[in-house]
Amino acid sequence: MAEVANDSVNPDIGLLRDINGLAERAPHGVDRAVQILGDHGLIALVALLAVCCWWRVARRCADAPAAVAGVLWAPLAGGLALLLNIPIRGFVRRPRPYTEHDGLDVLARGGHHFSFVSDQTALTAAVAVALFMVSRRLGAVALLAALAEGFTQVYLGADYPTDVVGGFALGAATTLLLAPLALALLTALTTALATTRLAPLVRARTARAAVPPPQGDAPTQRQRAEDNGLAA
Repeated sequence: MAEVANDSVNPDIGLLRDINGLAERAPHGVDRAVQILGDHGLIALVALLAVCCWWRVARRCADAPAAVAGVLWAPLAGGLALLLNIPIRGFVRRPRPYTEHDGLDVLARGGHHFSFVSDQTALTAAVAVALFMVSRRLGAVALLAALAEGFTQVYLGADYPTDVVGGFALGAATTLLLAPLALALLTALTTALATTRLAPLVRARTARAAVPPPQGDAPTQRQRAEDNGLAA
């Protein structure tokens, strides 16, 4: 009874039970689909959006090297968020919700890792924020995928809602706070690559050299000067 009373008072646990309770009432196929999305599907979607963003900016953006640098920052920011989460988890040492509370429909377990903050949410949020800095449209889709990733982790019973909120905060903060230095270094790298054989990865569409018009189509400078002299 004490645990039930505690659950009703703590909004974090109450929201966990409300969202995870959807899994108990949902058909098995829905639970399986959410499990696939939460494990790998949404992360794969965000990665695909990053590839699409690179393909788009490398061919259409006027300042392609700088835009490609922004896309490169996305996976790097995600990796840094995961690394920063290691000491955070070790310091907070929050157990998984299914080890502390009975009655949860556990569809995915987080292994031996602690709960705070959510790795998957931190990763997808960091990548999504970086993509949003490059492309508003693709970045918005990636942000929706990151929100869905956080929801699935609570739905599956693997994380508390505050674990997800912490993951968003960690991912966004990593991307935004380190962006000035990271983008300066990455832009210098992509600008240098634009002059090498790897240029198609940075700027696939280059400006064509101006071709002088045929002699019969437009008068040369000397002809124009002679015409002006005759006119005078």
